[in-house]
Amino acid sequence: MNMYKTRCEALYEWMGKEDIALVMFEDAEGRRDPAIRWLTGQPGDAVLFLAAADRKSLLMPWDINMAHLFAEADAVVPYNDCGRIAIRALPCAADHFRIKTRSRIEIPAVTPYPLFLNYQKELPDYEVVCRNNGIAAEVERRRMVKDEEEMRIYKTLASITNGLIEKLEKNVKDKTLTTETDVALFIESEARKQGCEGTSFETLAAGPSRSFGIHAFPGYTSASFIGQGLSILDFGLTYQGYASDVTMTFVHDATPEQEKLLSLMKQAYDLAFAMVKPGVSARDIAIAVDELYGRNGRTLPHGLGHGVGLEIHEAPFIRSKSENPWILQRGMIVTIEPGVYDPALGGCRFENDVLVTESAEALTETRIVRV
Repeated sequence: MNMYKTRCEALYEWMGKEDIALVMFEDAEGRRDPAIRWLTGQPGDAVLFLAAADRKSLLMPWDINMAHLFAEADAVVPYNDCGRIAIRALPCAADHFRIKTRSRIEIPAVTPYPLFLNYQKELPDYEVVCRNNGIAAEVERRRMVKDEEEMRIYKTLASITNGLIEKLEKNVKDKTLTTETDVALFIESEARKQGCEGTSFETLAAGPSRSFGIHAFPGYTSASFIGQGLSILDFGLTYQGYASDVTMTFVHDATPEQEKLLSLMKQAYDLAFAMVKPGVSARDIAIAVDELYGRNGRTLPHGLGHGVGLEIHEAPFIRSKSENPWILQRGMIVTIEPGVYDPALGGCRFENDVLVTESAEALTETRIVRV
């Protein structure tokens, strides 16, 4: 059984326990859902249906040619056959699987309420279900813990990312890359050369005059990347749909006060990294770092980390908010990314992608680069 079948089978079991006959996933402009790629390999722009009784899937892609190339599903029907409208596709899927009347059919949790009412009107013979703690939450829970195939992908992705980190250090030091634009476009070019789909988000390359921002705007300019002080480089790559996310800090002729920022940042990273292990509350890690910052007269103005996968930011989230429910589990991949930002001194951030095993295993090898 291939990985897509295995993932679908787990959901069929869940559907049976929840008395759900049919579920729909939608990946469209305005309502993106990487679950379709996770369950079929289809890169995007499609609706997907899973039927519990038949234990089969039906994919309706916008681009049928791309589906034939990438997707694995029990049946593939062009979305055009339903007018490329999800509310029309759902009755077609119910007919396709001969779903019994009065059965429960679940639609995406992000469906707007007026559209939910339209679904109810369109399918009067079924109970249309739209809920927060439903199929979307179950998929999120399963996607948090990476399976064997995902770990294979991440090992390759980490290797590519680490190779690029090495090249960036060398090329900045020898002044082959001098501007923020040079650095950002080099990353984009090298990613494609290494077989990546591109960058996982817009690269943030901020020289000393702009590094005080958490996310510099714009992401990069024609300004010099290296000058007196601190420069931040935050980038990630996408390989077979999966995202890496790392941040390097470049240092040139730092003042004693800037060195204090670097020291606090690295202390925070080391503290958080040491706490990463199965069974630990993600919130507790963030609180420990917040307390460290507080003792040093600083605050961490963003989350300490987040899960990575088919999305650059996904559960679990490592933050100190009271509603943070996540407990670390073996097989999760999370970022640890403390930063310190000062309008006068500039900013610094240190970030790696970390696998939860018996303890923490850094998949990426970011660094503080002294130029």
